[in-house]
Amino acid sequence: MAKSSSKSCVYISVHPDNPQARLLEQVVDVLKAGGVIAYPTESGYALGCLLDSKKGADVIRQIRQLDEQHDLTLMCRDLSNLSEYAKVDNVQFRYLKSRLPGAYTFILPASREVPKRLQTPKRKTIGLRVTPNLVTNMLLSYFDSPLITASLILPGEEHPMTDGWSIQEALSHSLDAVLDGGYSGFEPTTVIDFTEDEPVLVRQGQGVFES
Repeated sequence: MAKSSSKSCVYISVHPDNPQARLLEQVVDVLKAGGVIAYPTESGYALGCLLDSKKGADVIRQIRQLDEQHDLTLMCRDLSNLSEYAKVDNVQFRYLKSRLPGAYTFILPASREVPKRLQTPKRKTIGLRVTPNLVTNMLLSYFDSPLITASLILPGEEHPMTDGWSIQEALSHSLDAVLDGGYSGFEPTTVIDFTEDEPVLVRQGQGVFES
């Protein structure tokens, strides 16, 4: 089902287990045009735009009220895609492979493929995710590069938004599309800093942390 709201935000609802390609392709077109979307993950909905969309990244920061120093994350379609955007050795790769896709955000040294504007200025790092959400994985399959992303947590709230229609009602004036893939959980990802030899827990969330 696809509906247009006031302004240009398009609401697209797909089956969470068998998302319709013709509807996903509408979201693909929005992203290719430089748009910003809301989409489902295993830990609430998230905001996303294509990697080369500086304007889209700015819109994400505006919605979340984040300053330039706040790290954004890359949502990758799989571990191979993640490895293009992060410098990982064999030990790190095995650790990631045992946990992804899953409810984790890994902070890793950024590769040359990551625009400098997205890297942590002093550390040259980037956050990366691979979600088990089927709808989002199918969306990502249309692109070679990951999405710039941030959890859709409204200013003043503690948890991300969890259903597409509420997002449409609250943010249709700011977004170009809402991809509704059904209800998502709200417990955040576990954040792990793996920029050194050993993984360091930054935030405990859904994912089980083991050093």
